[in-house]
Amino acid sequence: MKTLILIVEDDDGISNFISAILTSNQYQIIKTRKGNEAISMMASHSPDLVLLDLGLPDLDGIEVLRTIREWSEVPIIVVSARGHEREKVEALDLGADDYITKPFGTSELLARIRSAIRRNKKTLEKDGTGLKKFSVGELEIDFEKRKTLTKGKEVHLTPIEYKIITLLSEHSGKVLTHDFIIKKIWGPYTNETQALRVNMANIRRKIELNPAEPRYILTEVGVGYRMIESI
Repeated sequence: MKTLILIVEDDDGISNFISAILTSNQYQIIKTRKGNEAISMMASHSPDLVLLDLGLPDLDGIEVLRTIREWSEVPIIVVSARGHEREKVEALDLGADDYITKPFGTSELLARIRSAIRRNKKTLEKDGTGLKKFSVGELEIDFEKRKTLTKGKEVHLTPIEYKIITLLSEHSGKVLTHDFIIKKIWGPYTNETQALRVNMANIRRKIELNPAEPRYILTEVGVGYRMIESI
């Protein structure tokens, strides 16, 4: 059965461009130009993923995202010409899985879609104990033993550093905003931006070959951090 993707885009040129890419890559598609219609199509068609433009004629894409997230965990990738960090942060904090800024390339779009679907599948398949290990490149995190290793050698992390790297690895491939990480690590009523920055620098110094050019934990400028899924 083909993966069904809902495209919510009011620009016919971009909508047709995305449709052609997805169809030629064996995805099934449904389309709409309007936000309200997108919400009703979500209920009637149950797509496997949503590509959501923010600038819609009837309802702001942020409102569509907020409404869908009230009852569905379907992967949502925001596709928008709005490149402002504030809007990226807002969309991600409201539950978007990823954010692509127009214009974008074919390979980037397909990679983000594959990643979001894979993450969702992994989440659905997780049993009560959750993931036992995470590994990418020469980095390995053993959740049962609470150990972090690079090239097979144990890396000594502080409890806070371990919490941060675990959180990022559990959401690998997804951008986690500064605010999301801070709330998860330090609690909802704190503003530990500087503490997060310091801890991240320490983590990179311990796990990266060159902390100035990280391979494992990437910075999304002004937005947050992303742990890579593969090298």
